[in-house]
Amino acid sequence: MNKPKMTVYKIGGGIIDEAVQLTKFLELLAQVAGPKILVHGGGKGASTMMRELGMAPQLINGRRVTDAAALDIVTMFYAGKTNKQLVAELQKLGINALGLSGADGNVIQGIKRPVKEIDYGFVGDLIPNSVNKQLLKSLLTAKISPVLCPIIHDGHGQLLNTNADTIAAAVAVALANDYEVTLHYCFEKNGVLRDVADDNSVIPEINFVTYAGLKQQGIITDGMLPKLENAFSALEQGVRQVIIGHALYVGTGVHTVLCLN
Repeated sequence: MNKPKMTVYKIGGGIIDEAVQLTKFLELLAQVAGPKILVHGGGKGASTMMRELGMAPQLINGRRVTDAAALDIVTMFYAGKTNKQLVAELQKLGINALGLSGADGNVIQGIKRPVKEIDYGFVGDLIPNSVNKQLLKSLLTAKISPVLCPIIHDGHGQLLNTNADTIAAAVAVALANDYEVTLHYCFEKNGVLRDVADDNSVIPEINFVTYAGLKQQGIITDGMLPKLENAFSALEQGVRQVIIGHALYVGTGVHTVLCLN
């Protein structure tokens, strides 16, 4: 018996911060048939508010250091303003969406990142069985589209700021036994680029072998590395396909498709 198809979309802050692009992306999303889940990142709003309050946002290797004060602000933005605005826009487009933090319905639970060379503060890491797939399945069966923000919880009352790419991959993997899952990483580039200065240099397909070669050549670096690491890990754990591309080209052939071989 064939499994039903389901799609997980992840959008980053670069799209969230651009109102016109975000609206267009959500319109495209609303046209996609079948069950779907949207995972979103944060955008610049939290950092802007921190600066207005005299706080200095701190990033190390592209990851936000989240002390107690920063956690309050990112929770307000990610789980509040950003999440609910996305839900409202999807409702306008006829998608019955439900916005959730990890604490809501215990949908995503994790642990505080251990302190090693760097203390990231209240940043969360996922663990096996972090995702409450039964809740997500029940929502999808009821034709409700979950909208997940990158705030999870530890089961002991503590909220944690967590990487949205990692959440999207974990959600896709958790549902892969029950659905034929496609994971879309949607951002402001046309895909994985051979030349970061040339938006037309999209690499149409990357498998695990070519991925290793592209890393060795220095073509895949910086923020794209963890994105692809998450993607290949998801493929190894049963996700059917991972697509990386521009949020405004959802459903077109302009993107990078990742496969194991």
